[in-house]
Order: sequence, then structure tokens, then C-alpha cells
Amino acid sequence: MFSKGAMVAATATSALCIRQHNRPSLHNITLSPSSFNRLNTSQVASLKPGALRVSSSRPISAMANAAGNGSGKAAAPVLSDAEELINSVETFIFDCDGVIWKGDSLIAGVPETLDMLRSKGKRLVFVTNNSTKSRKQYGKKFETLGLTVGEEEIFASSFAAAAYLKSIDFPQDKKVYVIGEVGILKELELAGFKYLGGPDDGDRRIELKPGFLLEQDKEVGAVVVGFDRYVNYYKIQYGTLCIRENPGCLFIATNCDAVTHLTDAQEWAGGGSMVGALRGSTQKDPIVVGKPSTFMMDYVSKKFQISKSQICMVGDRLDTDILFGQNGGCKTLLVLSGVTTLPMLQNPSNSIQPDFYTNKVSDLLIKKAANV
Repeated sequence: MFSKGAMVAATATSALCIRQHNRPSLHNITLSPSSFNRLNTSQVASLKPGALRVSSSRPISAMANAAGNGSGKAAAPVLSDAEELINSVETFIFDCDGVIWKGDSLIAGVPETLDMLRSKGKRLVFVTNNSTKSRKQYGKKFETLGLTVGEEEIFASSFAAAAYLKSIDFPQDKKVYVIGEVGILKELELAGFKYLGGPDDGDRRIELKPGFLLEQDKEVGAVVVGFDRYVNYYKIQYGTLCIRENPGCLFIATNCDAVTHLTDAQEWAGGGSMVGALRGSTQKDPIVVGKPSTFMMDYVSKKFQISKSQICMVGDRLDTDILFGQNGGCKTLLVLSGVTTLPMLQNPSNSIQPDFYTNKVSDLLIKKAANV
């Protein structure tokens, strides 16, 4: 008897053909490689010889060995046919930090890969959770690194915060308090919103003397928290007061990333540490507009009129990039050039598995990527 989980995976494929008798049986079933890889080890073992066909030149035995990682989750296969993946989608969405660059260093092979994809008529979109820059500033960074990328192709979480406020018709007479850097301020300004905080509050200090009371602006209707190298106790207290005491004040996070790549030498504490401070003091969860929230995916899909099934999300983080793609119903490709390592991906406790993984973006240049 075909196990329930395997039956679900089989039914999901367009090539499925089951001869039905008095009870379900396993005959003439054809699965795509991605569907096969959703079966776990016990499900593969339950298949009768000759009952399953896989539309791939990859040996069944090799695929079966990769079908489970010990956690009941299908283990992601290495990207073995880049051309097939490229031909199957219309748009590639790339994360930036750890995928395109690390700190201020371009990752090898990126320019050639992007040029190849454009030559094949693929739309390229760049989505980053880093809120320290505006889209215009990111455009300049791409240019500095020798990459030609239009501002309309860039979606930073700083832009997402302003876009979210516009999407909910945030009142123009209300203010936004920012715990973050100049990227958020520039996007809020372009969207026509009034704001305070940001870098201007970086040097503010609180003198905790008897009877001291910090007062917040009662017109603040939203607190936006992003990565902030100049975060301090004043900002945390001011944001906390706005969220707790201003009626209806929104708590918005550009992202909750644990780490970020400020330099290519090591990982640094990410925006999640700033968000965590406000979550702890307010006892409220934020509205997250960056990955893995689907807000930016929905925005990109609507703007370019792209079917989400025709998108491949390429990223280096499981809990943001890959989950972002999966939440949006896209194909997903993990690259090991950033945060996630192969042991992390294959750890039995890891429940987030991409459709494919490979070493770096430039592996898309070759039809048969080398085993990682």
C-alpha cells in the first residue's frame, strides 16, 4: 500500500497515472525529480519494483539515497541540470548579501551569470532584507561593483516598510519613529511620510535620575525597526513608549535576520537583535515586511505581472530566503556562498529544504554542476 505522504507527493505531479482497481495500487506512476525528492526514506522503501518512473536521467538509487535526511523531511538534491531549471522559470529573484556579494566584495562569477540569464530573456530581481540603504543607494552599490542593475529591479526591506505603509493607507498626518539607518528614512520621505528618529537619535542619552520621565510624540502612529549600528537605550525606550502608549501604533520590522554581512571577515549581529529588544519590552510581535514574509513577493509579482510558479528564489539563508520562496509558491535554490553551510542544510533538525542547492550562483553557468 502506498503511504499517505507518498501518495500526496505523487498526486501533485502532472505526469501521475494510476490504474485504479478495488484499492489504490502502485503502477505506472511517473514523478518529476522534485516530486520524487519529497518522498522520505520509508516511502521510497515501500515502492514496489517497476512501480515508479522518474522523469530524469539521474539513477533511481542515487535519488533514493538523497530522499531522506533522518528528520522525515526530504533532503534537497544538488543542482545537477542548471539548464533545465533556467528553462523552467521566467524570473530569478536573488538575495544580495551572501549571494551577489559579501560585505563590499563581489562573489566570483556573478557578472557572467547575470549576463547569461539576461541573454536568455530572464527577468532579474534583487531582494534584500538589509534596510540600511534605499533602492537608489543600492543601485550605486551595484554600479560600484561593476553590475548594471536598474533601480526598479531592486527591492530592499527599507522600501518594503514604506510600501507597506502606503498599502494600508497610513494617515499622512501621522509620524513614523525609526530605529534604523538612512535607507528607511529616504524611502519614507519618497513615499511622503513624516518621520523622526533614525541616525539623529544615535547620540541621545538618558540620564536616569529620580523622577525622570521620557515623553514620546503622541502623533507617532508607527515604529519601524531595522538594522541600526547606532541603536541605544534612548531609541529602545522611545519606540517602546510609542508602541505601548500611542493608541493603534504599529510595530513594523524590516526583517528579523539573526546575522548580517557587514564585512566579508565574519558574521555580525543582524536586524533581529534590534527587533528583539522592542519585542521584549512591548511583549508584541511585529509586522514583518521583509523575508520570509510574503509582502515583497506579492508586491514583485503584482508589479511585474509574474506568476509565482514562474519564479525561482535564489538565496543563502534557509529561514529567510528559502522560506520566502516557499511561502510564495516559487522554486527555490540555496547557494552555499553565504550563511548556510552544507552540514547546516543536512542537519536532521533542519526542516527547511530548498528544491535544489549548489555552491554559488555561477554554477548556473554550466549545465552539469559539480557535486558539492
